[in-house]
Amino acid sequence: MKVLHLDSGIFLEQSVSRQVSQNIVNKLKEKQDITLVHRDLVANPIPHLAADELLAEEKPLINELVQELLDADTLVIGAPMYNFTIPTQLKAWFDRVLQAGVTFKYTEQGPQGLVNGKKVYIASGRGGIYSQGEAQAMDHQESYLKQALAFIGITDVTIIRAEGMNMGDEPRQQGFKEAEQEIETI
Repeated sequence: MKVLHLDSGIFLEQSVSRQVSQNIVNKLKEKQDITLVHRDLVANPIPHLAADELLAEEKPLINELVQELLDADTLVIGAPMYNFTIPTQLKAWFDRVLQAGVTFKYTEQGPQGLVNGKKVYIASGRGGIYSQGEAQAMDHQESYLKQALAFIGITDVTIIRAEGMNMGDEPRQQGFKEAEQEIETI
């Protein structure tokens, strides 16, 4: 199985999403042989998208990132919530792989995803609780990720969430415990 592992947590050693995404990868390794491509979007950032890149005849970075996506059977995306959405580093990756005519196409019935048959695990780290209650309306992280992936045809998405990370020791421990229990079901 080919796994594309993306990390986007800016706090390298303290990142909850990095810890959870690595635990997911470790669990996948336990279950079967995998070929792993790890792309650290913080250590090796992708520049913000610019018009000249989209208009260029040769698009080496876009082609490389799209090929990594297409080659993968499974994606593991470490995605913390920053200011109610995803990190800019991860957004730069999505800006490259959501490509008309390559990963989706427009039809008379609307857009159609061209990337099918992939499994995605999202390692979601959150300082507060956004999966329920009034704060749920502020979740533009997990909702964006599911929507962007579905747009290109990827709908088999499992979110493994560690939330409440900045709400004190007890909620933090509970958040990690719940994430680990979810990982065990993979």
